[in-house]
Amino acid sequence: MPVKKNRFPLVFSLATLVMVGCGGNGNPQAEPAPPAATVKEEGAPPRPLSPEFREYWYAGVAEVSSYALKQARYGELRDGEAVLIYVTEPFNLEKQVKAEQSGQGTASVLKLNRAGKFLTGVYPYSIMSSIFYPVADTGHALKISTSVQEWCGHVYMQLNNREAFEVQSHSYFEGEADQSLSLPKSLLEDELWARLRFGPDSLPTGTHEVVPSMEYLRLKHQPVKAYSATLTLSESGPQRTYTLTYPELNRTLQIHFGGEFPYPIEGWTETTPSGFRPDSPMITTTARRKETLRTPYWQKNSNADVSLRDTLGLHLP
Repeated sequence: MPVKKNRFPLVFSLATLVMVGCGGNGNPQAEPAPPAATVKEEGAPPRPLSPEFREYWYAGVAEVSSYALKQARYGELRDGEAVLIYVTEPFNLEKQVKAEQSGQGTASVLKLNRAGKFLTGVYPYSIMSSIFYPVADTGHALKISTSVQEWCGHVYMQLNNREAFEVQSHSYFEGEADQSLSLPKSLLEDELWARLRFGPDSLPTGTHEVVPSMEYLRLKHQPVKAYSATLTLSESGPQRTYTLTYPELNRTLQIHFGGEFPYPIEGWTETTPSGFRPDSPMITTTARRKETLRTPYWQKNSNADVSLRDTLGLHLP
């Protein structure tokens, strides 16, 4: 699919002092990249931030992209909408939540809120995941959470990166109910959506143990653990594709993104069995980018700002 040019040129610089995030305390701030010691992650030293990265991601605005979604559910494809919201913000390492301001005990993160909505007959689904990935790009996401709501009930799962991956899960399904478990550290599929924005060279390839996305694990009712996956990256070009293949799950995820900075997500495909039986026919979810806005969306909360949803081509509430 073709790469769209950004129609909304950068109008802020790193020197622009704006509060980044929803419901902040109103104190203006600009966020520096953290030293490695504040990230509390083993592994590589912090990645140097290029001038273009600083200018783009520390401009006091978020990147909001809308997608036309065809979501596989119950053996059929459902028309829907997806939104990816990327923004930098300070992260409190002890409490593992958004910090009110940068300082000691905080890390700068690139946060992704990935949201999707679609209908299954008379009733709707609403899904959202939040991924907090350290801008130092030294290891794993610091926190991931996912919620799924539909008329039968709702489920919630959260992973905190501490000595191990600590996972809490709550569901209206009896077999999943309330769970608490600890996982050894391995790659997290959800974090790769953030790592990708640092550039293709930050993406791991080869065979790895990977924890699939929380959204997938809950919708497919799979055990929460790491699975063997093969990760491949297409050759350089205007558009590239990052592919994760899970043989045990009979699942393939492809993330399509622009080949040059800021590496925009152009869409994705996910192929899985259409049912819960191993011999179920395969079905493919697809998402295609419609529009992108660079905006301090948390300030666009008046009735007059509803028109921005038309700009993004969003129609589901």
